[in-house]
Amino acid sequence: MAVYAVLGATSWGATLAWLLAGNGHRVSLLCRSAAEAEAVNEIRSVARMPGLRLPAAVEAATSLPADCAGLVAAVPAQSLRDTLSRLSGGRDLPILCAAKGIEALSMLRMSELTTLAGWARGRIAVLSGPNLAAEVAAGLPSAAVVASPSEAMARLWQAALSGSAFRVYRSADVTGVEIAGAAKNVIAIAAGIATGLGFGANTLAALVTRGLAEITRLGLALGAERQTFLGLAGVGDLTATCFSPLSRNQQLGLALAVGRAPAAAMMTIGHTVEGVTTAPVVAALAAAHGVEMPITAAVCAVLAGAKTAREAMADLLGRELTREG
Repeated sequence: MAVYAVLGATSWGATLAWLLAGNGHRVSLLCRSAAEAEAVNEIRSVARMPGLRLPAAVEAATSLPADCAGLVAAVPAQSLRDTLSRLSGGRDLPILCAAKGIEALSMLRMSELTTLAGWARGRIAVLSGPNLAAEVAAGLPSAAVVASPSEAMARLWQAALSGSAFRVYRSADVTGVEIAGAAKNVIAIAAGIATGLGFGANTLAALVTRGLAEITRLGLALGAERQTFLGLAGVGDLTATCFSPLSRNQQLGLALAVGRAPAAAMMTIGHTVEGVTTAPVVAALAAAHGVEMPITAAVCAVLAGAKTAREAMADLLGRELTREG
């Protein structure tokens, strides 16, 4: 089988390395330092996923293997630009962006950042879907979508990652898959807030449905395909992230609902919460394209400390009545 490299000893990075190894591949899990790589090789796990046991086919390292067939980038979205800039070589390799987010300063998606870092557009693919790392690493059945402008790249990663409990579908809609994967984190914060305020299933169902509507509006304005938002990267990932207690964004919303300040709420999570950085970026993109995203705006107000969670929810319920769409 092939040799792959996974950039980032994160929970998702380690899980993807585990998946690739389970399919018979050898994997280099690229760490930030020799000390981190040594620690991973010694304990056969990563700090963020202590329950995951890495098989012998996974070796932590600090540089790309000479016979590498492809690279998976699984670092947090806001770290991707710097991480890729420090990577020596590999610009001719197929690369799979597994981070879900939009860079704050540039408002660029992960595939766009990867192009800036030296990869040809036709060598880039993105991965998304309802993929909570702990469930995937436990071997529970899951599905994902890989999108690329190149059918060959999509097929390469589909074959590399698909296994008995992880099914991967293909798409050509890179923009839609990335926008859905980033914006759903914002709606998940709102879902956590609603749950924390004691609202019921009716509220959550309405919130998720209207959240999907505003994500879709933004995606279409950016050139995405509507069908993408009805698939794994859209409604699939959105529902998993909004309803699961394994979702960091949902857990942040719960903390905000009980009155914790945003900074204190983030400290209770202890890991990167992508929706915090993504929310104002999504709002800015929406404003630039004339797209109305009221739930996103409400989350931004809470994160900025301009409104309490309860005030933001009351504002959403008090909006002018309109047609569904």
